Amino acid sequence: MIDTLYIESAVAEHVRVAAIRRRFPHARVIECERYGEVFNPKAQNFRMQKQRPALILAHKHQKFVLPAPPGYGIGGSDNYYFSHMLNCLYDCRYCFLQGMYQSANYVLFVNYEAFQQQIRDICRQSPDQPVYFFSGYDCDSLAFEPVTGFAESFLPLFAELPNAWLELRTKSTQIRVLRQREPLPNCVVAFSLSPETVAGKVEAKAPALAKRIEAAAKLQRQGWPIGLRFDPLIYQHDYREQYRALFEQVFSVINAVTLHSVSLGVFRLPEHFFKKIHRLYPDERLFASPLQSASGRVSYRSDLEQAMMADCSELLLQYVSKQQFFPCSL
Repeated sequence: MIDTLYIESAVAEHVRVAAIRRRFPHARVIECERYGEVFNPKAQNFRMQKQRPALILAHKHQKFVLPAPPGYGIGGSDNYYFSHMLNCLYDCRYCFLQGMYQSANYVLFVNYEAFQQQIRDICRQSPDQPVYFFSGYDCDSLAFEPVTGFAESFLPLFAELPNAWLELRTKSTQIRVLRQREPLPNCVVAFSLSPETVAGKVEAKAPALAKRIEAAAKLQRQGWPIGLRFDPLIYQHDYREQYRALFEQVFSVINAVTLHSVSLGVFRLPEHFFKKIHRLYPDERLFASPLQSASGRVSYRSDLEQAMMADCSELLLQYVSKQQFFPCSL
């Protein structure tokens, strides 16, 4: 899976680096001073690198935890995100990461303790307020868990912070670490779901829809708070029927009453990200949809965007309460 490891010299002897090297004993190892030497140069082809990404093991020096963008949340007023990893194992055509980064290589910041300390500090500043931390912004929270041990390392932290909430956002079925421990009431495992007709076309390498639903159901039966993320909504001429069928499939297995949260959002990208992705995949049918650019953002025509949000909201609210529902306003 990984045949090249780039390792910053500062973390060469780190315990997590040693464990990852043991996991990939035949990987070529290349030492570097800073991960940006490999990750940031402009003369890279994201599309080609995505075929065989390298893993870069690095030390993060600052900005461990950042305020979440406005409108990004699931009920709290204090929202933050943090990224222990950059880039994702999956290859979803709509993903903004391929427009944000020059490289498709994975970056793993191994100094977890620095992230954890800043999370503690933020929680102490507002001890009487719930504080939400989102871990799946620049990567999938669970897909690389067997290698990174991310959830295994961070769940004990949130178990000891009574006012902290963690969202693990994922398309993955890598749930063993969660199944092996008692559920945390303040950890929401949020599964991103799309109709099978969409997922099969634009969510390359991700588990099949039925497998994701099955993973969510197993965790829900065990007692984990579950979130559902229908984001982004992807237009098809019969989108209403596609999403009606999706919701019927999901809620035939998932108990809507005990869900923590459900969110919904349309396809949208910053315009400069969209242009870069379109250059990478000029023949992608997704980009032939009725899109428009406005205020630096590319999305569907405003009338279509509003119709999709209204239609899918109406369908969803047949299953979940308004208190559980968080339409994305980004």
